[in-house]
Amino acid sequence: MGSVRKATHSNLLFFDFRYRGVRCREYTLLTDTAANRKNMEKVLARIESEINLGTFEYARFFPNSKMLAKLAEKPTAIAVQHETVVRGMMQVVLTPATPLFEDFCEEWYQENEISWKRSYRATLRVTFNRYLIPNFGKIEVGHITKGDILKFRSTLAKVRNGSKEGLSPDRINHIMTPLRMILNEAADRFNFNTPYVGIKPLKVPKSDIDPFSLEEINLFLAHVRKDFKNYYTVRFFTGLRTAEIDGLKWKYVDLQKGYISVRETLVNGHTETTKTPESIRDIAMSRPVYEAIREQHALTGGDDERLVFCSREGLPLARRNVMNRIWYPTLRRLGLKMRKPYQTRHTTATLWLAAGENPEWIARQMGHSTTRMLFTVYSRYIPNLTRKDGSAFERLLISENPAEVKP
Repeated sequence: MGSVRKATHSNLLFFDFRYRGVRCREYTLLTDTAANRKNMEKVLARIESEINLGTFEYARFFPNSKMLAKLAEKPTAIAVQHETVVRGMMQVVLTPATPLFEDFCEEWYQENEISWKRSYRATLRVTFNRYLIPNFGKIEVGHITKGDILKFRSTLAKVRNGSKEGLSPDRINHIMTPLRMILNEAADRFNFNTPYVGIKPLKVPKSDIDPFSLEEINLFLAHVRKDFKNYYTVRFFTGLRTAEIDGLKWKYVDLQKGYISVRETLVNGHTETTKTPESIRDIAMSRPVYEAIREQHALTGGDDERLVFCSREGLPLARRNVMNRIWYPTLRRLGLKMRKPYQTRHTTATLWLAAGENPEWIARQMGHSTTRMLFTVYSRYIPNLTRKDGSAFERLLISENPAEVKP
């Protein structure tokens, strides 16, 4: 049985095993540490396993060995040698042959796609075809280095295809996530150290939250195209996401109890589950929402499976078409600041907070798991909608201690 030993004249480790009745000693530049011994023992276990199976190729593990001549073996095309620099010393880590990145990428995708939503599968395909495969496709997964990964990430932030700027930190992080998962899985499966170590996600600037004021909402609803007034009334006063309101069916609307149930979403024309488990919720209708829903029922109601808001033919609304033909033209015509439609959701949260609603109730209505986002993202807008000079707190003190108030 082979072993991993330390050279007597140095602190370097070497393999000691027998092959074809010959004692083989292969030295490395790895110092005697627990981590290095563990890695070498994994390689040795693979060597002995292949020797027992009769599939061992000396040149594949030791392409530059002097033993090749003695054993009458020649280096093969699949021999690999992965070099890294640690503390200024060149160390050789022997890595068995591994599949090409593009092949393992496809295998990983096929194994996991059953657990992903249709929209996420489509997003991954774009990430693979546009970014990962062109950069890593023809490289063995075991040969990809940390330097390769960092270099790839830096190219994503550079100007490309005539655009004014590179990809955003958030988009880059979303591209890097599947790369990390693929390399970590390959490292675990083929017994090599993953190169994706110590690479932290890029810092993402806080979202640009820019809610509407009540005056702006009323102005917008008074001038938006009539067949979309109900749609935007519900958006402004319920906090529904685009995929949630576009996928809302009449079977999830209860006019008697005054609730809208969020159970499904519509993404790229396909019905899917909600964004998160917490997104499954029942939203209480305020009076403007109730009136808009009742008015909409006269237009599209009657079939529980029909969408509440749809085209004249009963088809799902085309998200980009609605933005470009209804949302932005209305803002532009009224001289309102250009904002993305998602700001309607942020508007709902700030209005509820400003009205003094219970934060836990608001979190449930918004589909948040905790109240943390309310206080970290939305709360800074409350002073713009209520008091901003401390007078409300002053009046509270006066009402509780009237005798202490000086004339």
